[in-house]
Amino acid sequence: MTGILGWIERSGNKLPDPVFLFFWLIFGLIVISVIASLTGVSALHPTEVDPETGAATVITATSLLSAENIQRLWVDMPTTFTHFHPLGYVLVVMLGAGVAERAGLFGTAMRAGVRDAPKALLTPIVVLVGMMGNLAADAAYVVLIPLAGIIFHAAGRHPIAGIAAAFAGVSGGFSANLLPGQLDALLFGITEASVETVFGDWTANIAGNWYFIAAMTFVFLPVIWYVTDKIIEPRLGAYNAANATHVDAEDEDSDRPLTDAERKGLKMAGLAVLGVVGVWVLMTWGPGTPLIDESASAEAQMTPFYRSLVAAFFVLFLLAGWAYGKAAGTIGDHRDLVKMMSGAMEDLAYYLVLAFAAAHFVAMFAWSNLGLILAVHGAAFLGSTDMPAWLLLTSIILVSALLNLFVGSASAKWALISPVMVPMLILLGISPEMATAAYRVGDSATNIITPLMVYFPLILIFCQRWDKQFGLGSLAAVMLPFSVGLMFSGLALTIGWVVMDIPLGPDAGVCIEVPSANTDISGTFTPRAC
Repeated sequence: MTGILGWIERSGNKLPDPVFLFFWLIFGLIVISVIASLTGVSALHPTEVDPETGAATVITATSLLSAENIQRLWVDMPTTFTHFHPLGYVLVVMLGAGVAERAGLFGTAMRAGVRDAPKALLTPIVVLVGMMGNLAADAAYVVLIPLAGIIFHAAGRHPIAGIAAAFAGVSGGFSANLLPGQLDALLFGITEASVETVFGDWTANIAGNWYFIAAMTFVFLPVIWYVTDKIIEPRLGAYNAANATHVDAEDEDSDRPLTDAERKGLKMAGLAVLGVVGVWVLMTWGPGTPLIDESASAEAQMTPFYRSLVAAFFVLFLLAGWAYGKAAGTIGDHRDLVKMMSGAMEDLAYYLVLAFAAAHFVAMFAWSNLGLILAVHGAAFLGSTDMPAWLLLTSIILVSALLNLFVGSASAKWALISPVMVPMLILLGISPEMATAAYRVGDSATNIITPLMVYFPLILIFCQRWDKQFGLGSLAAVMLPFSVGLMFSGLALTIGWVVMDIPLGPDAGVCIEVPSANTDISGTFTPRAC
């Protein structure tokens, strides 16, 4: 590949695996912490006050080679790893989602969603199912995308256009969804850890971006629809079957009609979903209200409900998958269920290794005080520019999109930049939920054009089944108009959301009250609300 995409591919391939990227960053962090400690780098803490003087506490950079930090590294290593917030969130949700995926619920639901779609609405239905399919994690890539090519071909349309539309929905619309899910648990766990490094205890609400990601769904849907039907498919021209290699029997089987058992399974899964929703409604607004803290202030009464959502998604996926499997015949007894839950944990083996490295990077960043110092001084600089909140968040989106070209993992990128970005934006009056939402917009837009995206080669193979001459550059060129459209529409959505100050989710606003009005170490910074 030549040009900018070739440069991205060559440069990105020189980067180490994200796990070792964090280890190298830890090494660099150690060196910087030693230098910062020796030179006396410092800042005023934004929330703590020295009880003796009544002035803001001065925070100085601490060497990670100090006796205290060396002891903390080795003694607290198990705690550092197991107390990494995203770890618990993701493991709990995946225990349930793994059952739903292995029982066949996710795959059958996606097939049911697109197989009998009206020809005129084929594109938007494929795209919508793709965005909703992100609840199924990787299943959307391996089930829906090749199926979309088959469905488009059966409808007399270019199969690669179907693959492109599905890829844009699944990967370009990675954060867009009508419901929170595994990605919300993952990202907000990292956000929570980043907030706590500076401001102490803060509990993430995984529904904190619910309204925003639902709006992303409705904004991205017509963009992908238009690009597919008006730009990509006309450019592809008429489909020439002579260029095809072959369509695997497995792919042909994926387009078969739903069996009676699968239809029964979907009905039982739907009933299970309604049952779980009903139980949570009862526990929230029924007698006793165990998920409402009536003794708390009005704005904090719903906190137990928000904190229960991780467990809610676990129970919902688990029972829906179990109900489907029993009715469809894919689950025999409880041993099959346990085996599926165990299989889901096996799939997370790489994530556990990545989480170990990321957890120590985030923790050591906090031990060195460099995250807090950079956040305070960064907020001082940005505050002095008087940039409006929407412009600040636009820059965050663009940085996230650029970084995404080189580091494909959403969690790795967020663990890398959030320890500075989130506290810095808080000091400017921008909520952690809004910071997370802005990151998600940038991360989604460039997923589909980077050759380093883990599923990019797989999508290429899907395309080459229909056109043996279709290359990596061809795929990048096909997906580029989607990326541009998603970037501009995502920016417009974010700017409009901030300007109109619309809630991002339940009890989650764009702006927050700045924790303190302390003056920065330079004496020139007064935190402001966005």
